[in-house]
Amino acid sequence: MLDFDTQYDALRRRDVTLDGVIFVAVKTTGIYCRPVCPARTPLARNVTFYRSAAAAEHASFRPCLRCRPETAPFCPAWKGSRTTVERALALIENGELDHGGVERLAEQLGVGARHLARLFVRHLDASPLQVALSVRVRRARRLLDASDLPMAAVAERSGFSSAHRMSTAFARLYGRPPSTFRKKADASQLRHRWVR
Repeated sequence: MLDFDTQYDALRRRDVTLDGVIFVAVKTTGIYCRPVCPARTPLARNVTFYRSAAAAEHASFRPCLRCRPETAPFCPAWKGSRTTVERALALIENGELDHGGVERLAEQLGVGARHLARLFVRHLDASPLQVALSVRVRRARRLLDASDLPMAAVAERSGFSSAHRMSTAFARLYGRPPSTFRKKADASQLRHRWVR
């Protein structure tokens, strides 16, 4: 743990490297902040440092409304939004959006659909539906590469509602139909099969 003077100096400099590592509680206001808070730097005699937001709250300090210390990096609330997205990604990977909507996915995660969309944009720069489409295309590519299934079966197993939708997704993404991704045996392999 850093000594008081080092922490206070970091507060005066608004040191981003300690954001989420230390929390600054101001005795005269009863509020705690992040070291990067734009509020005026309090006098050293009025400051107490804590290693977590929970510790500052346990000492009866309230979070600052300007810098929102409860959402600082490494805090549960900050990790929480990332965790929600990670849980959503696992559900999408398992096909949750193949037959259900974003509303149902959000309900499973205990958040609203609009909030989930905002979290996806914040963490991934993409919507849940865009991520689901990418997962479906990836599944289809694997099936096209490793099997001789008909296109309709590849589409169904990949999570597409039809072969036409799969073809549209491939055309939009790659500019060519999914059939062009089938692994074709090269001539030498074919010759080798006939010789046997």
